[in-house]
Amino acid sequence: MKRGSIVTIDGPSGAGKSTVARQLAERLGYRYIDTGAMYRAIGWLARERKVPFHDGSELHALLESASLSFEEKDGSTRILVNGTDVTGLIRKPDMGMVASDISAIEPVRRWLSSLQRKLGEQGNAVLEGRDMGTVVFPDADYKFFLTASLYERARRRAEQIKEKGDEVDLDAVIKEVSLRDRNDSTRSLSPLRKAEDAVEIDTTSMT
Repeated sequence: MKRGSIVTIDGPSGAGKSTVARQLAERLGYRYIDTGAMYRAIGWLARERKVPFHDGSELHALLESASLSFEEKDGSTRILVNGTDVTGLIRKPDMGMVASDISAIEPVRRWLSSLQRKLGEQGNAVLEGRDMGTVVFPDADYKFFLTASLYERARRRAEQIKEKGDEVDLDAVIKEVSLRDRNDSTRSLSPLRKAEDAVEIDTTSMT
């Protein structure tokens, strides 16, 4: 892989994007950029400030004063909103749907897409998300699209929740992941889809 490359890894929830992207970035010595965490972070901020997701003008004002950054600490990547580490807060079970909802809002997606391009344009970066290879970096050097069965993706998500000490109902998680799939793939703005030139990898049996 040539130096200065941009690598994109897209796919639905639970397909293994974060794990693969993080390990690939570490092996290559590249920066790892979790764009899903960015949507979660803005969703968290909007809820904290009690800004309705349907209010475009208030969201625009919120974004104008927002600061979003990544920081490497103790061997892990932390995400900061206005200087506050929100890494743990945005990984709560309900934040997945919050991210899905807010990612469909045009001012938010435009603002974050611009920030994502700035973070990745210097190269040596692995970016994971849902529209990295189709919209944000359509000319990326290497593109991958990860997928897995609905059951396996929900099972993985349930295991993550259990590891944090929370109770989980697998059937409820399956419904949640299915709903998020539908929201992400049918929204009019940057829907989840595989780039024509992306390499597709089914991770169902790669636990």
